[in-house]
Amino acid sequence: MWNTLILDPMVNSLLWIYDLLANNFGLAIIAFTIIVRLITYPLTAQQMKSTQKMQEMQKSKKWQEIQKKYKDDREKLSQEQMKLYREMGINPFGSCLPTIIQFPIIIGLYQAVVRALAVTPMQLLELSSHIYPLIPAAVLIPLNNYFLWLDLSQPEKDYGIPIAGFTIPILAILVVVSTYLQSKLMTPPTTGGEQGASMTKAMNLYMPLFMGYLAWSFPSGLALYFVTSNLVGILQYAIMGKLNWRNLLPIRTPSK
Repeated sequence: MWNTLILDPMVNSLLWIYDLLANNFGLAIIAFTIIVRLITYPLTAQQMKSTQKMQEMQKSKKWQEIQKKYKDDREKLSQEQMKLYREMGINPFGSCLPTIIQFPIIIGLYQAVVRALAVTPMQLLELSSHIYPLIPAAVLIPLNNYFLWLDLSQPEKDYGIPIAGFTIPILAILVVVSTYLQSKLMTPPTTGGEQGASMTKAMNLYMPLFMGYLAWSFPSGLALYFVTSNLVGILQYAIMGKLNWRNLLPIRTPSK
């Protein structure tokens, strides 16, 4: 089921785009990522709407009154919160759905990149079982696995750019920076109290480091996907006018 629905379509899409783009697998990954972001755009828009409705609810006078009234009764507070969700047409899981959908895409892309960049006879045999008859596999395989300074089939930790005696993982650093920028620019102002603010701050700190570790440890093709996806996501939110610049450059209110 996984191969039929996720892995095989990704492998063949990458090979088809690779063929169209003059056998450049780096450009194929970039183009594939943009296509995936465009396909999932409706989910991104829905996420934005859900987040906006959630903000409106948290700022509403009715919700603030409920919090004060039931501050010592968590069960009743939860019941009233769910009731208010229904009244305002809010799906409490709506803002999480696009993120959840990204996980099988990431896993599928990792497996697709590893299989597409087959080099040994056994790997080539395994790859052949995933290719559709319409793909000219005999002409395309083995793929050109180099893009700029990257060997897309290998982790960057194994061949990063040497500077002053140190191996610098440039792409992994770009993943950290772009993930941090995306999380800061696309996170709405926190209105869920001190605990909510602390959780958001922790996620904005640890998620870029986690993604950077994955980019450093796994084949560079996956890291290229991360960077492209982050940049396209930021661009999509910018077009919608929803980037929260105050999170990146907080503006302090002068004390009176």
